[in-house]
Amino acid sequence: MSPADLLRRLRRDAPLVQCITNYVAMNIAANVVLAVGASPAMVHAAEEIPDFTPIVGALTINIGTLSAPWRDSMLAAAEVAQDRNIPWVLDPVAHFISAYRRQAAQDLLARRPTVVRGNASEILALVGEAGLGKGADSGDSVDAAQGAAQALAQKSGAVVAVTGPVDFVTDGERCAQVTGGSHWMPQVTALGCGLTALIGGYAAVGPAFDATLASLAHYKVAGSRAGAEAKGPGSFQVHFLDQLAATRPEDLAQAIRA
Repeated sequence: MSPADLLRRLRRDAPLVQCITNYVAMNIAANVVLAVGASPAMVHAAEEIPDFTPIVGALTINIGTLSAPWRDSMLAAAEVAQDRNIPWVLDPVAHFISAYRRQAAQDLLARRPTVVRGNASEILALVGEAGLGKGADSGDSVDAAQGAAQALAQKSGAVVAVTGPVDFVTDGERCAQVTGGSHWMPQVTALGCGLTALIGGYAAVGPAFDATLASLAHYKVAGSRAGAEAKGPGSFQVHFLDQLAATRPEDLAQAIRA
């Protein structure tokens, strides 16, 4: 399905996206999902998972501020999504910094996410390769993680997105790159987490590879346009949300390199 058709469908259907994300990201992730035309729900209590997760269009899980109660909710929601064929997206933030976080990421990966999105260091570490990451920041290039992304996609069955200056997307066979964005984007906290939520919105309305590609293109196009208007990271965030809403379906193809 083309990126343009996916954006039209997303805005028509306004899918409900459950975002189990970190404290830092909640506000920006919800605003990103709203700006593109979908409906975010930041529902994470374990007691609500059995009732709520079955009705969503997609689930996204971000382990940025991991804790035991949230880990239990994440695993329960991922199991519901897996059982009911609900697309879900895993963002394994800095999963390599502790044994507890590594195990949580592997337990979630075993629940067969539809899409895995991470920076280069996170993707390298998921397949057991040493990287140069520091906390949530990547110390590795996207190019260096392309082989790991393909291996992870083939092993897990997920579409894998490695995000950075030029994004890389693969399902283990097909590969594509997405260009654009702005140098201000790394200076605004949780924009990567917002992208994970956006991928959930697109995954709710189309095939995983196409949806991931479209969501990355949407982010890059909006980032490029916001960067041309911004005077710094504060004004960039405002312009970015505006540009996410203003992006037209026909604009997305310009960011994609097959």
